[in-house]
Amino acid sequence: MAEEKYKVAVVDDDREMRESLEHFLGKAGFDVEAFPTARLALDGLSATLPDVLVTDMRMPGMSGFELLDEIKKRNVDLPVVLISAHGDVPMAVEAMQKGAYTFLEKPFDPARLARVLQHGAEAHRLSIENSNLRQKVSQLSGLDHVLLGDSGLMHELKDDIRNVADTEATIMVLGETGTGKEVVARSIHDLSPRVSGPFVAVNCAAIPENLFEASMFGHVEGAFTGATSASKGYFASANGGTLFLDELGACPLDQQAKLLRALENREVMPVGSTKAEKIDIRVVSATNENLEGAVQEGRFREDLFYRLNTLILELPPLRTIKEDIVLIFTHFLTEYAATYGTMVPTLTADDVATLQGHDWPGNVRELRQVAERRVLANRRGKGTVAEALSYSSAQPDEPETLRDAMNAFERQLIVKAMENHSGDMETVASSLSIGRRTLNEKLVKYDINRTDYL
Repeated sequence: MAEEKYKVAVVDDDREMRESLEHFLGKAGFDVEAFPTARLALDGLSATLPDVLVTDMRMPGMSGFELLDEIKKRNVDLPVVLISAHGDVPMAVEAMQKGAYTFLEKPFDPARLARVLQHGAEAHRLSIENSNLRQKVSQLSGLDHVLLGDSGLMHELKDDIRNVADTEATIMVLGETGTGKEVVARSIHDLSPRVSGPFVAVNCAAIPENLFEASMFGHVEGAFTGATSASKGYFASANGGTLFLDELGACPLDQQAKLLRALENREVMPVGSTKAEKIDIRVVSATNENLEGAVQEGRFREDLFYRLNTLILELPPLRTIKEDIVLIFTHFLTEYAATYGTMVPTLTADDVATLQGHDWPGNVRELRQVAERRVLANRRGKGTVAEALSYSSAQPDEPETLRDAMNAFERQLIVKAMENHSGDMETVASSLSIGRRTLNEKLVKYDINRTDYL
């Protein structure tokens, strides 16, 4: 399909000049409509809908300046290029102050005029697209407001969420780091009959192994050293609602049988207690790890895996839904502009190209961070998406404390081991002389994505 031509409106009372411009700009690839008077051009704007207008300054009836004033009075966002054979510096300054896109003095270089009109038309189209995107973001509601995107993959995901939300099925959410697995889990909860109950999110990798059982199932007072009071644990806290188990692959192997029993019997045994407690929960789990591989390697129980993956939802990485990136980014810009009390930055053609040209290894989480940096730069009246992205991708600053230096060195060692052993967790843990559980915790701590090294 051929690319749509930019539309140019030419206004000049000189027939030869008008026809010459019409012929040249047509050859240059523009869709041209010419008018002999400013009044006719003004009356025809709504029908013509040009991307840019070029007009002579001195014309009978209504001058180019007066045409520009009328366009601005009508609140029409249209780039206007003024041309004159009688131009001077004060006239050019006045034209720009009145809101003209630019001012050209006759005789002008036709190629330069074509470039000016091309840039003006591109800016106009981008302005319209920015406006439409902001309006679309402001009109989003429900699941569409939480999970942004118009691509086929996103529509499919949202349809799947709506279809499974009102069931009691156990759901496993798969996706790379930063794709929004918790957002999906919460959406399932919010659309389910359990919406009035609690939503409890648990990062399994962040729980120390020696406290895993007590954290999940609760404990009685005095059950172990430091247990000065009873705690009901995550399972009981989610009673009547939804329990979201994130980083599922980090669950200690010796605790997985207890998780399975709790899920199958719908009851928990707090540490130190002799009495089981009934629970009514729905479980949604998430992982960015290949659990089928973990099952084959003996690191994850097969029966627990199949108990948790009754239904599977796969989240697309951002690089596979590039048609949604500008919409999602505009949403974040609008959000952060409101937070920081500033104007929403207008995206340029270079900004859009940068957004769609990046692979986004950090997915939506990375996109959100870049949007925040762009908005903060906008408060100072400058900045581009490329600069915000460059800052995001830059190496961390020189550590200021011994702890920062140690953390940076530890992260560097882990990344190197992941690269050397292609993300094989057992081999990496062994090479670093640490346990698998400890390695999982450090991957979360340093935001290292195993799938980047497979």
